[in-house]
Amino acid sequence: MFKKILIANRGEIACRIIKTARKMGINTVAVYSDADRAALHVQMADEAVHIGPPAASESYLVIDKIIAACKATGAEAVHPGYGFLSEREAFPVALAKAGIVFIGPNPKAIAAMGDKIESKKAAARAKVSTVPGHLGEIADAKQAVIIAGEVGYPVMIKASAGGGGKGMRVAYNAAECEEGFALARSEAKSSFGDDRIFIEKFIENPRHIEIQVLGDKHGNVVYLGERECSIQRRNQKVIEEAPSPLLDEKTRRAMGEQAVALSKAVGYDSAGTVEFVAGQDRSFFFLEMNTRLQVEHPVTELITGVDLVEQMIRVAAGEKLPFKQADIKLNGWAVESRIYAEDPYRNFLPSIGRLVKYRPPREGSAGGLTVRNDTGVTEGGEISMFYDPMIAKLVTHAPTRAEAIALQADALDAFHIDGIQHNIPFLTSVMQHPRWKKGAISTGFIKEEYPDGFIARRAEGDEIDTLAAVAGVIDHQHNVRRRHITQQMSGDAVRFAKRRVVRLGKEERRLDVSGDGGVPFYVTFAGQDGQRGETIEVVSTWQPGDPVWTGKVGDREVSVQVKPMLNGAALSWRGITVPARVYTEREAELAALMPEKAAADTSKLLLCPMPGLVKSISVAVGQAVKAGDTLAVVEAMKMENVLRAERDGTVQKINAKAGDSLAVDAVIMEFA
Repeated sequence: MFKKILIANRGEIACRIIKTARKMGINTVAVYSDADRAALHVQMADEAVHIGPPAASESYLVIDKIIAACKATGAEAVHPGYGFLSEREAFPVALAKAGIVFIGPNPKAIAAMGDKIESKKAAARAKVSTVPGHLGEIADAKQAVIIAGEVGYPVMIKASAGGGGKGMRVAYNAAECEEGFALARSEAKSSFGDDRIFIEKFIENPRHIEIQVLGDKHGNVVYLGERECSIQRRNQKVIEEAPSPLLDEKTRRAMGEQAVALSKAVGYDSAGTVEFVAGQDRSFFFLEMNTRLQVEHPVTELITGVDLVEQMIRVAAGEKLPFKQADIKLNGWAVESRIYAEDPYRNFLPSIGRLVKYRPPREGSAGGLTVRNDTGVTEGGEISMFYDPMIAKLVTHAPTRAEAIALQADALDAFHIDGIQHNIPFLTSVMQHPRWKKGAISTGFIKEEYPDGFIARRAEGDEIDTLAAVAGVIDHQHNVRRRHITQQMSGDAVRFAKRRVVRLGKEERRLDVSGDGGVPFYVTFAGQDGQRGETIEVVSTWQPGDPVWTGKVGDREVSVQVKPMLNGAALSWRGITVPARVYTEREAELAALMPEKAAADTSKLLLCPMPGLVKSISVAVGQAVKAGDTLAVVEAMKMENVLRAERDGTVQKINAKAGDSLAVDAVIMEFA
């Protein structure tokens, strides 16, 4: 077994690999760019080597620098993680020449499967079901439009060397095909250094299901069940689960056997994933094979008990797989949410900056329930514009799907991040969605269910009472604390109004709270006639200043995000984000008379929606534009974002040019 390995990656996957290596008694070497000097993976590793500037093309993607780091530290093997060099055939070839072991598949398998065009040809030869399309290289946008017409719209435009949602577009007509081809090619070039594009038929209402395979260097290959990855946005996975709620055992076996057949046909000898697009009728077609560890591998580990990173290391060291296909059993259900640095309220645009607060939920297993958080950040760290915006992967495991979803919802509610925008409110909203709970999903789920972008759920029914009770108790605790500080708690002459009016957006509840800072508190709601109504017990150890209120409201266990504001707090829970203002009855009467502050009019401005780099400006001063016209392209976190006109108008002034780095809400152009 190896004594020392180097991880040619960063972030959460580097930390994940270090944890397994540590468990196996293997020393680790981290590599880092200027932007990652203080990163968690650098702190966790036994040694760390600086490899260059922040841009991946000058650091993490430079093979010679990785090899030099191995030689300088004596690392015997390299684990590539995912992304970066993980699917570059040239990487293991160069490592082998330097006498260093690659913890991944052999170069021939990478060449056969890493190229999306060639992999489809190999799959067809191995009698694996494939999607109709054009597998040859496409020279330009005009040829792409011709081919798309022959295949039949809608089509998927994909980078041959792509992955992670980069270099992918769906086109429903010729105009979208022409634009999508140019954007996909540009993204592919910047992300993978390979701008080859192919086109295939886009399956309507599809599901994305993948099979995890594991092979060794002795000809043994097994499959470890499937993962459902249909909850996607911009072709990038957001929520994954294992197993799939769609498949039955017959379909699972058929997909697994095809995945193994393909793996054996190319001599696959590590962890890999064979991806399929599946119809709602359980028909399935080969998409591609990822010759690396997948981002979503934890859900497979939790339902099988197999540490995939450990097996990759053992296989690379020449060991045989310790199990056969009959030994693989699926246990329970696992759900993974990808927590991204992005603003769900602004069409999920990237967000960068400092993690002022980072408080994940408690990890561990108890009573058949498991919470796991794979992350590569710490409180006070920076989310950089140079890399993928993932902050963490939150994974839950339970005996049933419903229990795993409920546990995921609870864990998301308890996950506190401040300093940047993040997608936790959206993720918690999905966990409450009836269609998700039923498992009646497709890759179009987010587009179909959130057509206008994410809007926070409105509290309904007893949810209003729950949040009102929390707001009332928070206000009560603040008042008790203030009175202790000012010594106003004694004397017969001291009188305080107990009745509170809690306004949750447009909803209102009147209530009394009793309990002098102790546990429990008692919340009594006023009835329709203003008299005392139902009383519920509230138990919590929350103290003023805590960012998450955790406790029990009646019989319901809840974790509520708390952000202080004038006369109350902004509360976030279960995908609901609402200002909770708490008044005395007299204060409520006066507050109702206060005029609302009007928002500034930005209708004649094109604002930069996220910090990023201006790739191009598509219009000129004096030019008339129509709603939907492309105005500019801004790149952030390896994704190119097209900014379009929201209404007809004339360009009056342009304040930015290609190559400019802009802050969020910077004015790009003005309209007459």
